[in-house]
Amino acid sequence: MLPRLLCEQLCSLNPAEDRLTFSVVWTMTEDGEIIDEWCGRSIICSCVKMSYQHAQGIIEQPEKVWQPEELPPISGGHDTNTVRQCVLNLHKIALNLRKKRFSNGALALNQMKIQFSLDKETGYPNGYSAYEQKDSNRLVEEFMLLANMAVAHKIYKHYPDRAILRRHPALQESLLTGVTDLCSRFGIQLDTSSARSLQESLTHYIGEKSQAVGYVLVNMLAKPLQAAQYFCSGVLGDESLFHHYALNVPLYTHFTSPIRRYPDILVHRLLAASLGAGEPSDKSPAELHPITEHCNDKKNSAKTVSDLSAQLFFTVFVKECGPLEEEAIVMGILDHSFDVLLLRLGVAKRVFVEKLPLSEITYDKEAKKPTLTLVWKPDSDNIRPFRQTITIFTIVRVNLSAADTPGKIVATLQRPESEWDE
Repeated sequence: MLPRLLCEQLCSLNPAEDRLTFSVVWTMTEDGEIIDEWCGRSIICSCVKMSYQHAQGIIEQPEKVWQPEELPPISGGHDTNTVRQCVLNLHKIALNLRKKRFSNGALALNQMKIQFSLDKETGYPNGYSAYEQKDSNRLVEEFMLLANMAVAHKIYKHYPDRAILRRHPALQESLLTGVTDLCSRFGIQLDTSSARSLQESLTHYIGEKSQAVGYVLVNMLAKPLQAAQYFCSGVLGDESLFHHYALNVPLYTHFTSPIRRYPDILVHRLLAASLGAGEPSDKSPAELHPITEHCNDKKNSAKTVSDLSAQLFFTVFVKECGPLEEEAIVMGILDHSFDVLLLRLGVAKRVFVEKLPLSEITYDKEAKKPTLTLVWKPDSDNIRPFRQTITIFTIVRVNLSAADTPGKIVATLQRPESEWDE
């Protein structure tokens, strides 16, 4: 992020303050059909600075008469009813834009993310929940995507050899084949011929009844999924390589977040030049290429740090507040272990079985469905041993506890309560 003076004040659309901006303005129907589009420099004087929670409240209670004290201060002669109606109008358009986007072949492989509440005194996590994307988030997302696509087309039209764009390669075929073959053994057919067909296949398994299966499929597909990349149009040359697989659009860029992404600043400079408000970069495509590669490296590093940070906070939470008992679904089978996805958290863990009170462990990797069969020894409540069969998509319960090694969590399979070994 830029320094606070810039990102929180000078470059933020604070209410009742004029701000110089680059804007994309559309005239469109409520169905999301674009009648006219304009890109240019503008002055925005926002009337209110709302949070996602405020907008979500309006969306969830569309008929409510909002009192002034229930929303942030509103300026410019506007009132709560005007703000409410604007949010509802934008929400209606965003729903139609999203519907149209997926009808045109977009793909969403959204993995579950965990978020934490922190103790005010210690800063340690004292609670957690799965992050939930709501309609207010989707509202902003749809218009951001639309603006990014509009700017991508404009800068590429004016600077076909120097446009800074963002592409997303298709899934890696070699890894994808392993996923589809494995799924087919369990009666799950994934059509991976295009992003559209894959999304349609996944839709059958992301409903409420099979939500756990949907989580596993998304995690499996994350392995062949390649990262999106910034690039200079003059370096690739072949326009077919510009394609963004997940969005299923020919041109895309990042324009909407210049206070936290350097590529957006490069795009703003190109847009300014295309509008006659600045000089185009004198750098050649060969000189722009290492800049985009550096941006890719930094973005990948930021994602890695974010993932590791979430793991660290979760580990601290388990150590401070655990052990935890969680329901999980099996994602992979090995000879003496298996991988699970914790359903409430979206966290993947490996469960080892050697130290469990078992009399027999059998791993069958040659079977149509890889299977790990465990025979539990009798305990004080059961006079007979019993057999547990574990394969992919099996639901199990695990206990999570802090390991002796700092920063590690141990996932231990709970003893099941049924399936006697005759």
